[in-house]
Amino acid sequence: MVTSLNLSKQRPGELLLFIQPVDYLLAAWLFLAALSTAYVAWDQFRNNPEPAVMKWGFVLVTLYLGPVGLLLYVLADKEPRPDTHEDFVKPLWKQGIGSTIHCVAGDATGIIIAAVITAIAGLPMWLDIIVEYVAGFAVGLFVFQALFMKNMMGGSYWQNVRGSFMPEFISMNAMMAGMAPVMAILMMGRDMRAMWPGEMLFWGVMAFGIGIGFAVAYPFNVWLVLKELKHGLMTARSGEHGEAVGQAPSKDSASRMSMGHLSEPDHSGHTPSASPGSQHGRKLPPALAPTRTQLATMAGFTLIMLVGGYAYPFTLVNMRLSAHDVGRSIMAPGMIMTFDTPAGAMKDMAAVDPRDVSFEAAADARGASVLEPRMEGGVKVFDLTASVIRWTILPGVTVDAYAYNGQVPGPTLRVTEGDRVRINVRKELPESTTVHWHGLVLPNEMDGPAEITQRPIEPGETFSYEYTVGQRGTYFYHTHDHVDRQQALGLYGALIIDPKNPADALPADAEYVVQLQEWIKRDWLTFPAMPMEGALPNYFTINGKAYPATETVRMNVGETLKVRFIGSNTTAIHPMHIHGGPFEVVAVDGETLAQSARYLADTVNVAPGQRYDVLWRARKPGKWLIHCHISHHTTNNNVETEGGGGLMVVIDVATGQAG
Repeated sequence: MVTSLNLSKQRPGELLLFIQPVDYLLAAWLFLAALSTAYVAWDQFRNNPEPAVMKWGFVLVTLYLGPVGLLLYVLADKEPRPDTHEDFVKPLWKQGIGSTIHCVAGDATGIIIAAVITAIAGLPMWLDIIVEYVAGFAVGLFVFQALFMKNMMGGSYWQNVRGSFMPEFISMNAMMAGMAPVMAILMMGRDMRAMWPGEMLFWGVMAFGIGIGFAVAYPFNVWLVLKELKHGLMTARSGEHGEAVGQAPSKDSASRMSMGHLSEPDHSGHTPSASPGSQHGRKLPPALAPTRTQLATMAGFTLIMLVGGYAYPFTLVNMRLSAHDVGRSIMAPGMIMTFDTPAGAMKDMAAVDPRDVSFEAAADARGASVLEPRMEGGVKVFDLTASVIRWTILPGVTVDAYAYNGQVPGPTLRVTEGDRVRINVRKELPESTTVHWHGLVLPNEMDGPAEITQRPIEPGETFSYEYTVGQRGTYFYHTHDHVDRQQALGLYGALIIDPKNPADALPADAEYVVQLQEWIKRDWLTFPAMPMEGALPNYFTINGKAYPATETVRMNVGETLKVRFIGSNTTAIHPMHIHGGPFEVVAVDGETLAQSARYLADTVNVAPGQRYDVLWRARKPGKWLIHCHISHHTTNNNVETEGGGGLMVVIDVATGQAG
């Protein structure tokens, strides 16, 4: 008797990082990002004649953007040959990249720090992106602009804060307008592991969002550099007087050229007044110098972009949810997610996390094995443990299932009418559960509906169901907490009650129990099958196996087979048909039909929860099928294997006569 899953303490998925195809791409990307960052850091601090703030800017951006950051560095900033950096960085498009690098290095650093903190704190996504904006703007303005650029801008720290505020506001708005919707939609999309910092996908989405933010902010930074409201790329090379060219406001034209701009006097020989908000301390001609109207317009436009970028995700995803609410759920491909989809629905529809698997059953393991009870004071005692296992439904096809005692279906409980039984149910699932004894007359507190007749069984807890069996026939047990999810993933089993008087039994030479189930396996993951978009099943099993892995029933000509059909499935009505002649329907839902009420048929529609007992006589030798008459249900992922698939069982009738 198996009473728990202590047979195997290994956790096949405990250290599993690659549970989706995208995880391999992310691992490769993160590896390339590390290599790219290492090279940029080495080359910047060893060879490139640039101020330290820009060196760190390129290092950080390459850390965030990986090979893209490396590409930007090599094409726009890396000195190609000795003593050429000043001329190499002069083009305006490169100066714009330098300005955007500086913006992204500061702003994105603040955003990432905030994103990690808000995820851990469990803040809803709508508040998350507001906090990220504030943090990004603060780090960008107070640290990377006013502090790190102090020597280049001149003046006091607070003067630099005031001078940097408007350029930083414009740049940050543009960046976050691109970044915020990307992060919100992808993090709250099909794979919500992206909401948790402990997952690679979180960092992949952050990197992608930063890349989009960089692209959106770039043209605004080109304009800001052109108007000398922000610094672009610079050269930090000691001149003959020991001055670092490109730092500090300088009257030296070489210094001004190192930043890609050269201010010219007007026709009267006077240098125009400094531009409003200028970080350079230099003056542009009146026709080129930005006006307050232009600044206000740019600020207003980027603010509109920001509001639009924030508002758009509210039309697509539920921005009220947090990383704690969704629990790193992964939805099935094609499943409809909307702005009002609740967290509870997401969790119930989500894939089984392979890292929750605690036991891997042998490929040839069979479910529904009869569980022998032990006797305690005249009570038949059964022990059931619900946990997550890996189960083979077909050679080469496994599902991550919820199972009782490490098998799908759970063990068959066979008792006799009048028995006193006690079933101890221990829960080792990620969520709470209960057990319902379908169709039985018993004390209400033993019936099993969660929150109605009992408190749900929490992880690690055990609940004992005890009652006297007063009926006979074909019944079954199944979860009654998160039913849509747990029963679809395998928490069910047969309960066969033999009559106290053997004369009341329906005589047959052999007996076969058919427990129906549907599965959905996509992208390496197992999802609970549901009658809704994106969750319709693509695999079907009888007693936990799909044809041709189902059992073969062996009989002789003249023998009678009792088939107990159990609708342990959750999505469809299955018209179950037996070849080789009609059968007699002798019991429905555990109730034996009177002789006058019995009838012949060759197909019965077995709906979820229904049971039919039928007697089929082996009239002719050969291989006769039990199968569902919905053709799709006799395929495996839409493919026929060895003549069929799914809900098919072969009855192999030999020529020998029944004894």
